Amino acid sequence: MTDLSGDGESFVLFEVGQGSSARSIAVRARAGKGPGLFWLGGFKSDMQGTKALALDAWAKEHGRACVRFDYSGHGESGGDFVDGTIGRWLEESVAVFEEFCSGPQVVIGSSMGGWMALLLAREIQKRRGKGSLAGLVLIAPAPDFTEELMWKGFPAEVKKEIETKGVWLRPSQYDDGSPYPITRNLIEEGRNHLLLGGSIDVGCPVRILQGAQDPDVPWQHAFALAHRLPAEDVVLTMIQDGDHRLSRPQDIARLLAAVAEMG
Repeated sequence: MTDLSGDGESFVLFEVGQGSSARSIAVRARAGKGPGLFWLGGFKSDMQGTKALALDAWAKEHGRACVRFDYSGHGESGGDFVDGTIGRWLEESVAVFEEFCSGPQVVIGSSMGGWMALLLAREIQKRRGKGSLAGLVLIAPAPDFTEELMWKGFPAEVKKEIETKGVWLRPSQYDDGSPYPITRNLIEEGRNHLLLGGSIDVGCPVRILQGAQDPDVPWQHAFALAHRLPAEDVVLTMIQDGDHRLSRPQDIARLLAAVAEMG
């Protein structure tokens, strides 16, 4: 590891996968006490966003461990976004968690990262490694989004383009406004990881923060998720004027309060 920041946070390029599928994953790990924080970003976002940086700053202030990383095809990591699938990004999430996390962790997932957090929780329960779950904090969680929020809502002509050409360039409302690819592989492989068809046992407390004005992940989606989680110690907070990003100062304050509540 290389300490690039000089304040206890180290940067490493971590290899995940074998042979032609190997990719270099950028990880920023801060040493500290537990429970540690583990950040899972959203689709087409990275670990230098407002929420991720706020969590790292909070961890530094409180002497807590914190691990952030970029999925392949995102941010500082290698690989091409067009090759990304839920399973591929989950493999990276599990590998980074197992390598860099020890003891109880609060896993914070934003949008797609919320789906990743739920899938990761299931993997952690199976593997019984050195890291465990102290709690999940999910921000506008988007489990099953490739199917429920993308495929089912696409017009017939978009579905046909994906099926025949293998990719559709979706206009983006964020970043530089350039379109990004939605591949047939992303949609089809995502069906291997769907969660909303049954109960979801994560084995830890869950806090969900959802904006009622979210245009990307409707509040009804968060409500459906909450109903599939165990009844005990699951709290859904609806932010009436909140959008998808939930990155305003008041939103960050709610996020940090939810994390602090986990210990």
